[in-house]
Amino acid sequence: MIGKTVSHYRIIEKLGEGGMGVVYKAEDFTLGRTVALKFLPPELTRDSEAKTRFVHEAKIASVLDHPNICTIHEIGEEQGKTFIAMAYVEGKTLREKISTGPLKLEEALGITIQIAEGLEEAHEKGIVHRDIKASNIIITPKGQVKIMDFGLAKLVGASKLTKNGATVGTIAYMSPEQARGEVVDHRTDIWSLGAMLYETITGQLPFKGDYEPAVVYSILNETPEAITALRAGVPMDLEKIVEKALAKKRDERYQHLGDMLVDLRAVVKQTQHEIQGRRLISEEPSRKSIAVLPFESLSASKEDEYFSDGTTDDIITQLSKISDLRVISRTSVMSYKGSKKNLRQIGRELGVATILEGSVRRSGDRVRIVSQLIDASTDEHLWADTYDRELRDIFDIQSDVAQRIAAALKAKLSPEEKERIQQKPTENLTAYDFYLKGRDYYYRYTKLDNENAIELFKKALELDPDYALAYAGLGDAYCQRVHRFGFAPGWLDSAVEMSEKAISIDPGCAEAHKTLGLVYYAKGWLRKALDAYRRAVELNPNYCVAVSNIGVRDHAMGQYVDALKWAKKALTLNPTFAFSYVRVALVYWALGWDEQAEAWFNRALELQPDFIHALGGLSYMYLFQGRQGEATSRVRKALSIAPDEPEALCWVGDIELFSGNTEQAEQHYERAMKLSSPDFLTYGCISLGTRLAHVYRKTGRQEQSETLLGQGLENAMKRLEDLNELADIPYEMAAINAIQGKEEEACQWIQKAIDSGWRDYRMASIDPVFVDVREGKQFRQMMAAVKAMLDEMLKQVQTSAS
Repeated sequence: MIGKTVSHYRIIEKLGEGGMGVVYKAEDFTLGRTVALKFLPPELTRDSEAKTRFVHEAKIASVLDHPNICTIHEIGEEQGKTFIAMAYVEGKTLREKISTGPLKLEEALGITIQIAEGLEEAHEKGIVHRDIKASNIIITPKGQVKIMDFGLAKLVGASKLTKNGATVGTIAYMSPEQARGEVVDHRTDIWSLGAMLYETITGQLPFKGDYEPAVVYSILNETPEAITALRAGVPMDLEKIVEKALAKKRDERYQHLGDMLVDLRAVVKQTQHEIQGRRLISEEPSRKSIAVLPFESLSASKEDEYFSDGTTDDIITQLSKISDLRVISRTSVMSYKGSKKNLRQIGRELGVATILEGSVRRSGDRVRIVSQLIDASTDEHLWADTYDRELRDIFDIQSDVAQRIAAALKAKLSPEEKERIQQKPTENLTAYDFYLKGRDYYYRYTKLDNENAIELFKKALELDPDYALAYAGLGDAYCQRVHRFGFAPGWLDSAVEMSEKAISIDPGCAEAHKTLGLVYYAKGWLRKALDAYRRAVELNPNYCVAVSNIGVRDHAMGQYVDALKWAKKALTLNPTFAFSYVRVALVYWALGWDEQAEAWFNRALELQPDFIHALGGLSYMYLFQGRQGEATSRVRKALSIAPDEPEALCWVGDIELFSGNTEQAEQHYERAMKLSSPDFLTYGCISLGTRLAHVYRKTGRQEQSETLLGQGLENAMKRLEDLNELADIPYEMAAINAIQGKEEEACQWIQKAIDSGWRDYRMASIDPVFVDVREGKQFRQMMAAVKAMLDEMLKQVQTSAS
């Protein structure tokens, strides 16, 4: 056929061949354009009645004029062969693109939306494609989608399902009604589009089998595996779209593509926000960004590993003091200890342009440190040096490394920063050794290791009573006794004492200011906590914990615009830490921007699939949205991961209570009570005891309810007397009064909570604890006022993001 003339077309080359016929590239010498000629197989046009139907259908399809539909120019016949002339489209089929694996989420959505837009145009004109599949979709080099073969499927339908027919490769995309041979309508295209979307996301078809009847059986009887189970990071809303498109009953599917397009575009918006979040840490990183990977220990003893880790920490700390650098936190870099990933991949994941790596060997009173600064994108060595010195020079080495890196990256170094970098923390190397060991234990975050850290910090102070960092470490460990391990609150006073002692010795000790802020926050002294955190960040601009805690404090005060700013800054310093993403998600959730919140929660789960706080956050968000089944699914997964975690038990209790399952809620609350400290708080700002008191009252255990309410009241009043500024306290008082039927008092305390920064009106509006007061005029007015505050903050955030 090559070189031959058919009608007014000259055949140039063969493009392909399949069950639908042979396709050639041809020149239309009448109009001077390139076209594609498809010659249909004789077996499809032998039946005159079927051929008449096809010609009629193809003529109708030829009137379609849409950028995502391949235009049909002409239907003709040459020497008994029927052909169709259509626009020549250069590009790859979707089948070819999927053959290399699943598409990027944003690409899969973009392609699906274009297909849906083309099909919507056809459906509005009463035209059904009937054969939507990956090989019938072409994507041009510019990314434009073209739907091929409109008008052919009705002809193919007449040939039934045979191995000789053109539908062998189509079965997997067929709707149940089509597979049964029933009359189909536009909803069969919606099913096929759902199957294709499933395939582009997961890389596999939803319905499979080794032979045709097995595939048909799967279509008619089986439920495909959820896309979220096959690929991490897929939004739940996208899974819902696929499930609805693949509903076996036509009436349960999307009834119109316009409705499906609305949902798809919403997911695109959500995904774009998630991509923007990833760009915070990975798009075009500044040259002045660095990650210090854990230095390899080359010492003879495995026990000396704490020394190499300590050296890594100290170099990070020294670099962090330079405001003109962005330095990745210890938490993120330590996750690469022993990693086999190459530096380019690590650089991409951390969003940095440069990486420092090295080794440490300690032997007797000597130390050998080898370090090299590398361009993360090219592997080019920017600077390297070997320090072979006496151990007493360790601080000089760390200072020199920091200053030489700053010089290599052309980072500005102020006189004050240089002075802080050159300052020695102690002259006693044995004290330094005890301090490093103590810090190593502290970072393990267990009760026993925290106690070991305390003893080691004390030994360091016995040798050097003016060791500010050791006092700061002791303050940290004392605070953790209360915050993490349930010790008496009095240890917070000891933590304050240690922190203040450190600051009196060295006012420039950022670690001590951070610890003081942490203790103040634990006491509920939010304004003092902010001052301490800010001072820590002034002294160490890359101090991730202090940066993150400023955001936490702003969140507690209901200042969500500032909270979001600090949470995102913390993310850039700690990009592989799942909690960094949850912090951002929690702010978006508080603002009521649930699409964003869900994307950030899912990003946290992509990093750490078993992260219960992301699952817990999602469960509450779904609860507020009325997505009860999804809320229960997430929270039960969290509990399965951490069956003895009081928080997880409280989350399940809340979901059960809000669902009306009082007895199940009681069981989970009681178990949480046995495992938690007396003042344990849930996500809803109401103590576990008060929640349980509400349940007891509902189940007729009045005396036990009053006992718990009394304890809650006493605890709340004591915290208020201690000048605790957390909005949780007046909100707790409001809950106690609401349970006791004191509407006026409850509303008074809610107003005090609002004045202190409480903003969770969505929780209060559905919380069973407030069922007897929320219909009152005063309550509704307060909730409306809070919503107005949030709407204004949300507007600011959305404006800055656009």
